[in-house]
Amino acid sequence: MLTRRQIRVKVMQTIYAHFNGNLLSLKEGSKAIKDSCNDMATLYITLLGLFKALWEFAEEQHQIQSALRKSENPINPNFLIIKNIQPLALLAKHPFLIKKMAEHKITLWELEFDFIRHMFDKITASEIFTTFAAIDHPNFKKQNKFLIQIFKEILAPDERLYRYIEDLNIHWVDDLPVVNTFLLKQLRKLREDDLSSLNFPNLVERVADIDFGVSLFEKVISNHELLEKEFEGKTPNWDPERIAVLDSLLIKIAIAELFYFNEIPPKVTLNEYLEIAKEYSTPKSNQFINGVLDSLVKDYVQNNRLNKEGRGLLE
Repeated sequence: MLTRRQIRVKVMQTIYAHFNGNLLSLKEGSKAIKDSCNDMATLYITLLGLFKALWEFAEEQHQIQSALRKSENPINPNFLIIKNIQPLALLAKHPFLIKKMAEHKITLWELEFDFIRHMFDKITASEIFTTFAAIDHPNFKKQNKFLIQIFKEILAPDERLYRYIEDLNIHWVDDLPVVNTFLLKQLRKLREDDLSSLNFPNLVERVADIDFGVSLFEKVISNHELLEKEFEGKTPNWDPERIAVLDSLLIKIAIAELFYFNEIPPKVTLNEYLEIAKEYSTPKSNQFINGVLDSLVKDYVQNNRLNKEGRGLLE
């Protein structure tokens, strides 16, 4: 889930905050990057918790109906249908998920009865549900396909869920597409009666990558003026005052990576920041950043200014 590109984005966001009113010190900025990486895991657990809450809602409502069978209120079969979805029950009862939710103090969905009912009603009113409910004794594979469909087409795009996530942590909005993609991959890997088929990201294994992000942040902040001078006068066809702030920032970060991270090949650095520019900056940014960085790399190579080693020597 946590890739080097995602870490580069977090570095960009933290540096942007540093130079735009929220003047984080090196120590504060470094901590912000580490916390942000950990927050991605919390977001993943939070979204899994939503599945748990949906199953528990269905089970509770089914029990209430079962206790009131002699009443005049009609029985709603949808509660039992959702309750009987095995992969959903696997998520809801997963001991490690329950443990992680307790560790991260995630109690949001326990307090949001109206929202859980809203999502339940939205799911059961959909054509996806109608098609699934018509299947006679669906096996685990078909049930899981249904679970994946409701996540992709109903839960993930839901505007109300988006607002909940944004209210919980405004930085999660940027992480949501990445975490949703990771969660979707995990749903596809679920196997019947196999708790190990649900993967939980281990940030301990990503310590080197997080350390890379912290170091990159510190290098850019500590050498800000030197990095800025590296491309002064190198953009003759562009008005300096009209260069997007984010474009300038991405170029500085890329230059810092070229200079101070000897094990990273220049081509990797260029490709990474071009992709980030496509997603986060202006439509013309990709062309501009590509032109500046390509010119700088050629100049650095010609003048032996890049001290690459190991993997960094790869073309």
